[in-house]
Amino acid sequence: MSVIAPPERIAPSTTREKRRVLLAALSGTTIEWYDFYLYGTAAALIFNHQFFPTHSAFASTMASFASLAVGFLARPVGGIIAGHLGDRIGRKSLLVASLLVMGIGSTLIGLVPNFDAIGWWAAVALVVLRLVQGLAAGAEWGGSALLSVEHAPPGRRGLFGSFTQIGSAAGMLLATGAFVIVQALTTDEQFAAFGWRIPFLLSALLVALGLWIRLGVRDAPEFLEVKAEGRTDRTPVVTILVHHWRPLLVTIAQRIAQNSVYFLITVYVLTYLVEVHGDDEAGVAAVMIASAVGLFTAPLWGWISDRVGRKRVTAFGFVSIGVFGWVFFWYLSGDSLTLLPALMILGMNIAHDSVYGPQAAWFAEQFPVEVRYTGVSMGYQLGSVIGGGIMPMIAALLFELGDGTPWLICGYLTFISLISLAATLVAKDPRRREIRAARPTENR
Repeated sequence: MSVIAPPERIAPSTTREKRRVLLAALSGTTIEWYDFYLYGTAAALIFNHQFFPTHSAFASTMASFASLAVGFLARPVGGIIAGHLGDRIGRKSLLVASLLVMGIGSTLIGLVPNFDAIGWWAAVALVVLRLVQGLAAGAEWGGSALLSVEHAPPGRRGLFGSFTQIGSAAGMLLATGAFVIVQALTTDEQFAAFGWRIPFLLSALLVALGLWIRLGVRDAPEFLEVKAEGRTDRTPVVTILVHHWRPLLVTIAQRIAQNSVYFLITVYVLTYLVEVHGDDEAGVAAVMIASAVGLFTAPLWGWISDRVGRKRVTAFGFVSIGVFGWVFFWYLSGDSLTLLPALMILGMNIAHDSVYGPQAAWFAEQFPVEVRYTGVSMGYQLGSVIGGGIMPMIAALLFELGDGTPWLICGYLTFISLISLAATLVAKDPRRREIRAARPTENR
């Protein structure tokens, strides 16, 4: 009679492996978000004129921001597909695929002819490629977050997970920096004619670097053990909706205000400054400065959450976001933009990053390993659609409804901050405990 040998014990991650994983998480998300955020900057400065020309500046701006939102609508689809496959075959494979797809989509955006060349087909091509970006971004974050968090010791998950979050700041820094450099090296006519395309074309080189780094890592031992023992979930989406709907709702709600304030001050405000102050450079420069600071504040907040708890840090962040909008637009209503970088740091690096820094670890802690990729991806990406994806459009509409004043925007930001704060207060916070065991009857 044959005896089935038990699965071989998976070797724990070495220190060298953990360093490579953190580098892979940082570099991959940096490149992914560089590509994704390039579109946001271009949507505020270029696409409204070159791809969506109308007789109304407001209509062109709304169409451009609508194309930006399309990428967010595709992100939950990318997250669900990647979550299903990532929970069955592994995180690494999906991360390699997502990086490759994002790079191809962004490079092609840099090659699309504008409206003057091919008419409305230019807008169609742009929207299709934005959908490709959205699918790739939807697949990226969950896998990268889990790769770093699952390799971390229980008491350092906030710090390890923050390396995925640093990629957002680094990607925005690269994106805005690329636009600032190209604007400085070209005239206004040259920038409009071809200069804006250069940052998109450069993404091909960055993707090649990211692929080289990611191909050298493996999935975390806890997932490899689940896979070796045949305990992977065949229908993770169904399992999440049936057994883990409560943490799913919590993660969606927590994401709304955090992502909204980010796209408010990094995308919509660029358009606001042009309309109110006639300035198309101060906002980009201020965002670049705050993004550079974010390279340090995201891991700082992740580390603090390991010490005092995710709930305390995140609650502080949502209260800060609710107040920040009023201070920010009160200042922008004046004549001077001298303190704009300081206000950007207040909004991005204190209010926003205190939520975003611990987010990868806290989202991962809400779900068991068997369905974790699906759970964190669905929560993160659905919240992104409700939050950041439509925020520039909502802000532009509220500004119009407010007769050219920003106070309706501030009220809306406070309202959604209260929703996110309520979700924070009911979320579990197992920051120092193991999170490996599945509980199939949870939330039944």
